[in-house]
Amino acid sequence: MANKYQANSKSTEMVAKYPPPQGWRRAFHSVRARLLVWYFLLTACTALFSIQTTRQIYCEDLKARADASLVKEVARFQLLEKQYIAKRAGKAVETAALFDKFLATYAPTRNEYIITLINDEIYKYSPILPSELFEQYPALMRQWTYLTEPKKGYIQTSTQRILYVAHPVSIGGERAMLVAIHDASAAFQAGTNAIFLVMQVTLIVLLIFFLLAWITAGRVLYPLRLLTKTAQSITESDMTQRIPVKGADEIAELTKTFNEMLDRLQFAFDSQQKFLNDVSHELRTPITVIQGHLEMLQFFPEKQEVTVALVMDELDRMSRLVNDLLLLAKTERPDFLRIKPEELDWLTEEMYLKARSLANRDWRLESKGLSPIMVDRQRLTQAVMNLIQNAVRHTSNDDTITLGSSVKGDYIYIWVSDTGVGIAPEDQKRIFERFVRATKEDQYEGHGLGLAIVQAIAQAHGGWVELVSRLGHGSTFTIVIPLASDEEHRIHESDSDRRRQSSHHSLPGNRVTSTRVHNHSSHQG
Repeated sequence: MANKYQANSKSTEMVAKYPPPQGWRRAFHSVRARLLVWYFLLTACTALFSIQTTRQIYCEDLKARADASLVKEVARFQLLEKQYIAKRAGKAVETAALFDKFLATYAPTRNEYIITLINDEIYKYSPILPSELFEQYPALMRQWTYLTEPKKGYIQTSTQRILYVAHPVSIGGERAMLVAIHDASAAFQAGTNAIFLVMQVTLIVLLIFFLLAWITAGRVLYPLRLLTKTAQSITESDMTQRIPVKGADEIAELTKTFNEMLDRLQFAFDSQQKFLNDVSHELRTPITVIQGHLEMLQFFPEKQEVTVALVMDELDRMSRLVNDLLLLAKTERPDFLRIKPEELDWLTEEMYLKARSLANRDWRLESKGLSPIMVDRQRLTQAVMNLIQNAVRHTSNDDTITLGSSVKGDYIYIWVSDTGVGIAPEDQKRIFERFVRATKEDQYEGHGLGLAIVQAIAQAHGGWVELVSRLGHGSTFTIVIPLASDEEHRIHESDSDRRRQSSHHSLPGNRVTSTRVHNHSSHQG
C-alpha cells in the first residue's frame, strides 16, 4: 500500500510540475492541430515550389523563344549580305543600301526592333526607336560601336527583360552594326502577375480547405476524444462506460478494442470482487469458531484438550483453503507445469490403483488408452484424483465409479464417471467456478475449489473439461488434452520406451477388476 501511495504521490507531483496545456494551447497541441498544421505547411510549400518552378520554366521559355527569333533575323541579314556582295561583284558596296534593302523586307513582330548603326550613329530602325532603352543604358550604344565580333546580350532588372544580338558589318570601309532587340518585359510582367494571382488563389483555397479539414478531422477524431473522456471517467468501482462504435475504419477498430478491454477489465474486477467476498466468507467461519472457543477456554479450562483439537481442525481447514488458492494462483504462471513423456495406459492404471483405496465403491477401470503423451504427471494425477474425490462425495457404497482413458483423433480423453445423485442443469453452468459446490445435499467438508483446480490444470495443458450429468443418474467428468506433436514424440521416444518397460515391471500382473473397452462417447449419453 505504501508503494501505491508513493506512486500516486509521484504521479501527482509530475502533473503539478508539468501541467497539461489548457485553452488555445491545448487546442494547438492536439493531434488534430498538429496534423493539419503540418499538412497545411507541406501543401503550401509544395504549392509554392510548384508555382516558382512553373514561373522559372515560363521565363526560360520566353527567353529561349526571343533568342531564337533574334538569331533568325540576324541569320536572314547575313544571307542577304552575302547575296548583296556577290551581286555587286567588282562594284562599290554601300552599307546604307544593304541596310535599306534588309529593312524593306523586314516584317517586325511585337516587342522586337531592328537598329542599324553607321559610323557610330543611328542610321535607321524598325519599327520604332526604343529611346527608353538608351536613356536607361547610355553606355550600351558605345559598347555596340566597338564590337568586332557578334555578341548576344541580356539585360534583366526587376521590371525589364531585354535581349539583343549585335552583328558588326564590315563592308565599304565603313564601321557599321546591325542590332536586333527583343523587349520581353511585358510578357514577363504578365506572367509574373498571373503567377502572383495563382499564388493568392492557391492560398485562399488552402485556407478554405484547411477549415474544412479542421471540421472533418474533428468529426473523424471525435471517437478518440470520447475515448479519452471515457478513460478519465472510469474508476475502480465504475467500469460500465462504453463508446459507441461507428464505421469500420481504424478508429472504429480501436474503439471496439477499447470496449473489449473494458469488458475484460470489468469481468476481472467482478471476478476479483466475488473471489474476495468468497474468500472472506470461507475464512470468516473458521476464524470465528477459533476465536469463540479460545475465548470460552478461560471459563472451561477442563475442555482444553477438546478445544485445542477443534482449533487445530479449523486451522487445517484454513491451511487447505490457502493451499488450494495458492495452487489456483500458480496456474497462471508459465512454470506451473513440468511436461515430461508419459504412457497413458500406465498412468491410467496408476490413478485407478490410487482411487480404489479412497472409499468402498464398485470401482471399475473401463479402458486404457495406448499412446505416449506429454503431460505433467503430478498435476494431471491431482486433477483426476479431485474428480474421483468429488465422485466419492456424491455416491454411496452401492454406487459405481468408473475410470478410463482413450485417444481419439488428436486428443486424450480421461474420464471419471459415477452413478451418484447427478448435477442439476442450472448448476452445471457454474460448477467449475470457485467456491461453488456440486449439490446442496453435499455433506462433506470442502470449499468448492476442487473442480476449479481441475479446470485450471486442464487449461494449463491446453485442454478443457467436459461434463455430462443428469439428476438421479450420475455424472461424467472428462478431461480433454491435445496430443503432443510428432516431433516431441520422436525426441522422447526412447525415454517413453524405458518408462513403458519399467511400468510393466513395477505394477502387478492383473490389477483390473472390471474392464469394459468401448468407444468413450457411448458412455456419456
